[in-house]
Amino acid sequence: MFRFIFSDLKRLWAGSIVIVLLIALATALGVTITLQERALRLGSARASEKFDLVVGAPGSETQLVLSSVFLQPSDLPLMDGDLLPELNDDPRVAWAAPIGFGDSYAGYPIVGTTTALIEATVPGFAEGGIFVHEGDAVIGSAVDLAVGSEIKPMHGAAETGGHTHTELAYHVTGRAEPTGTPWDRAILVPIQAVWHIHGLGHEHETEADHDHDDDHDAEADHDDDHQNAAAIVAAADHHDDDHDAHAEDDPHDDDHGHASGEHDAGDHDENEHHHGAEAAAPIDEHWHRGETPGLPAILVKPKSIADAYRLRQEYREADGTVAVFPAEVLTRLYATLGDARQVLTAIAIGAQVLVAAALMLVTVIHVSQRRREIGALRAFGAPRSAVFSIVWLELFSLIGLGIAIGYGAGFLAARAISRSIMAERGVDMPVAFVGSDAGNALLLVVAAAILAALPALLAYRQPPAAALKG
Repeated sequence: MFRFIFSDLKRLWAGSIVIVLLIALATALGVTITLQERALRLGSARASEKFDLVVGAPGSETQLVLSSVFLQPSDLPLMDGDLLPELNDDPRVAWAAPIGFGDSYAGYPIVGTTTALIEATVPGFAEGGIFVHEGDAVIGSAVDLAVGSEIKPMHGAAETGGHTHTELAYHVTGRAEPTGTPWDRAILVPIQAVWHIHGLGHEHETEADHDHDDDHDAEADHDDDHQNAAAIVAAADHHDDDHDAHAEDDPHDDDHGHASGEHDAGDHDENEHHHGAEAAAPIDEHWHRGETPGLPAILVKPKSIADAYRLRQEYREADGTVAVFPAEVLTRLYATLGDARQVLTAIAIGAQVLVAAALMLVTVIHVSQRRREIGALRAFGAPRSAVFSIVWLELFSLIGLGIAIGYGAGFLAARAISRSIMAERGVDMPVAFVGSDAGNALLLVVAAAILAALPALLAYRQPPAAALKG
């Protein structure tokens, strides 16, 4: 019987291939949607699991999480920098790390932060170690640079007309081990270096390290200019409209960075052209009230779950701040994603139903065209059960093969999509089958068995005499 089925399929190979491909494509569509949606949930959850609480200025909570946790470029409003020393001094906080962004290098975001965040979120170093000087940088595992490489930061991005900073060049001191998060594609530098490059947050260091009292007072007179520059640090695509004009009038303006838009070159002596940006200067992570520039976000690690809820409530109710749990924001995104998944799943099911209907039509026509062959089998003594089995097995084997190929193709498609997203965004999205997928596959097999039985019943009920006469 099996040799008969095989020879029959071989004779009708073109139609058999079309049936298998239709079933495979319809199945692969549904499998890809299911696997990719699950991978996106798992990948985003893993990327945010080490960030318990994010504090920022009032605005979109979703954008705050996407920018601070997933490093998606966006214009974030700034909050008062005094919140950083306030959080660091809070006994309920294990650590609080500021982040500053807006600069990039070779397409990789440069993120200003602290050693506390790196030590808490990075599993270790594949090469080198953490930064200790203002000109040091730690690169993620996916950054295509070597330890010791020089990094000249660009404000914004090349495609948006960004310009290269001349105040400071970083040197890579370490490569972090993979984390499976967007931070694998980031270049991490001391937050004070980001501030100093943009002419911010240098008052304390100038007073303590250089004792330039007159210069310190002059800097204090320009707080408004510094606030404007802080907005530039947080917004990669906002440039000082007067920068080029000042560069032409006074070559020293380029050394002043964005914060020098309204400063006259004569107001600063030769030692202050870099606003305190010195590659060999040791990093200072002791924050002081009144000396910390505005910040787009602070990542906070509470000491307990209870502390996390208290802190969130406190900074939600405070003026000028908002506090969110990244996991909570992702849950809302998942709800939206779930609605989209339902729509896509409905489309996939609709495609499968259409394929099944077309397959039924083709099979019925095929059985009708083979009435003489079926009648001959019955006339030669083949029982009805044998005829039923031949027709059923022939069709079921085609559908089953299509389902198997569809599952394999769907898995490969989901893997390809995940790899593409990881290469572009750095989020590791694991693609894998789970127990529920086996249940879905079993349902498809049962449906295939029932579908194949319908034309087999037509052949089973066909009288041999009538078939031979037809």
